[in-house]
Amino acid sequence: MPPNQHPLRIAHRGMPRQARENTLASFALALAARADGIELDVHATADGYVVVHHDATLANGTPISAVTLQELRELSVSPALHIPTLRDVCALVKTRAELFVEIKGDGIERAVVDVMASHDGPFAIHSFDHAMIRRVANLHTRCRLGILIEHPGTDVVTAMRDAGASAAWPHAPLVTQTLVVDVHAVGGRVIPWTVNEPAEITRLAALGVDGLCSDDVSLLPHD
Repeated sequence: MPPNQHPLRIAHRGMPRQARENTLASFALALAARADGIELDVHATADGYVVVHHDATLANGTPISAVTLQELRELSVSPALHIPTLRDVCALVKTRAELFVEIKGDGIERAVVDVMASHDGPFAIHSFDHAMIRRVANLHTRCRLGILIEHPGTDVVTAMRDAGASAAWPHAPLVTQTLVVDVHAVGGRVIPWTVNEPAEITRLAALGVDGLCSDDVSLLPHD
């Protein structure tokens, strides 16, 4: 397989080295840095709003699922650091980059799919919870689906098939030429996370991966 010199440049939660992750400011920086895609994490509030945040709880330990969107915003440090809704991010990104939505909240897949149904740009949904991805597939959504892989020895192609996924998101050290060839053989994409070291970027691009998810997309190769 020839080297893929220009895999998708995917911003991991925006540009967290320059602005707080999973904020509109961080995503705007990623777009300015010519990211091809933006990866983000979602949970849902008590009143059903899908919001973008890494952890299930706030810094003070409050579960996101236990507060309303208004309460959540009242707990924010400042307007510039509001926890955005998924709709806020869609409105910012539009068609400028592919959105990669990692579902972290339990049982919120329908709410996520409903939000993304009105998004004009390209997007995909993925999760560590492979059973959740199968449930999304069963909703008959036409979006791309992916599974995150963090354990060595995983039969990636079988896990993709069982989940109804067309993309594998392996932890970068797990990526081998065999994994890339096997996933490509079934028409899938390989997108490693989180890739920040130049030597690892070069190694993975040479293996022909389809995207690289990084905390700093300026490090990644581009045309």
